[in-house]
Amino acid sequence: MNETIQPCEHDGDTWLILNGKSAQLPEVREAVGRVRESGHHLAVRVTWEGGDGVRLAREASEAGIARVIAGGGDGTVNEIVGGLMQLASETRPALGILPLGSANDFAGGLGLPEEPYEALRVALETPPRRVDVGTLGDDYFINLASGGFGAQITNSTPAPLKRLLGGGAYSLMGMLKAWNYQPYQGRLRFPDGERNVPLFLLALGNGCQAGGGQQLAPLAKIDDGLLELLIVRHFTSLREMKQLIDELENLPESGDFVEYLQVPWVEFESEHALPLNLDGEPCFHENFRAALMPGALCLAAPEGSALLSHQ
Repeated sequence: MNETIQPCEHDGDTWLILNGKSAQLPEVREAVGRVRESGHHLAVRVTWEGGDGVRLAREASEAGIARVIAGGGDGTVNEIVGGLMQLASETRPALGILPLGSANDFAGGLGLPEEPYEALRVALETPPRRVDVGTLGDDYFINLASGGFGAQITNSTPAPLKRLLGGGAYSLMGMLKAWNYQPYQGRLRFPDGERNVPLFLLALGNGCQAGGGQQLAPLAKIDDGLLELLIVRHFTSLREMKQLIDELENLPESGDFVEYLQVPWVEFESEHALPLNLDGEPCFHENFRAALMPGALCLAAPEGSALLSHQ
């Protein structure tokens, strides 16, 4: 039975919504204890199954909680962001992040501390700033949406391997699969033009990195109202593959196989479903429109974060 949790004196003014897989980690329990000892009124809520993050974000709002902290990996952050975005803007709590996943791409791009206590301090003590949230169909993302081969690799990487190797698992699976892929044919439209290309990889960045630290959107700012659009074309030989890799290393410059643009929105149409990955969560779409909701969420990000425009 799910009852709305009513605010009370001992319930805290911030909720840590913690992925159940991390609830018994000694370093997390120690960090929670230390911030409470320093005077923070922090309550902990633990997720058990899919959808709990959305429900708890709603319950936090109903309980008058001003800030929630997503404790987990990119998927946990994505689910809680999705829950917050279902709320009316005036009742939407601010968001902090305690990175506890295998990749932590959004947290890494923000420059959040890896040590749980220091990350919790940032999440609790930093004044939140308004940041953009991406939409793709009915789904939300705050970091990066990738499509094509990159998304297929991320979606199919076994979870135990991800936990064992962290970001390196993505590169390993990429090497195993690189010669068996088929390009994804589709038409891209954006304000100043369109492209009809065989895609190897497509990335739409609000944040800057995915796949365990791969920099796909080096110019990304989460408060500028612009998506970073990375289009990587199909290659047919080892020589072309090497050129493609060299061009990726020179982002944000464009080349023969790599094109980098900044756009407020982009549309995609295809006769076949494109595998997509939104902040680590897999999905498939034949047609979609991706855009940003400027300033839709308040985020506790580190001072001096490279993802903030510092205006």
